[in-house]
Amino acid sequence: MPKPTGPTNPQLRKLLRLLREQGKKQQARIWLEMAERLERPRRSRAEVNLSQINRYTENGSTVAVPGKVLAAGRLDHPVRVAALTFSAAAKRKIIAAGGSVLTLQQLLEENPTGKEVKLVG
Repeated sequence: MPKPTGPTNPQLRKLLRLLREQGKKQQARIWLEMAERLERPRRSRAEVNLSQINRYTENGSTVAVPGKVLAAGRLDHPVRVAALTFSAAAKRKIIAAGGSVLTLQQLLEENPTGKEVKLVG
């Protein structure tokens, strides 16, 4: 049986290391959970549609997605969305709704404690 190697993408490995360090340093379970989910195989990572983000958020909330954000559905309120990747149409729709698009690393730097961040996906 082959040995599981985890992600081979160097940028993702760096992000995982940062998430684990901040999670332990700040005692923020959300970053440890995010690292655990991002370590999964690509086929098992979250793919979240905008309709799902719209359903589970309120105006001005912050969402972290351990995977990809897709453009299906619509967003009717401004939301800050951080994810590993976004489809081009999803980025356009988030910005058109008055929200903002962040990388997970940017969110980690802005909010090291993970307070008021919802994990979707």
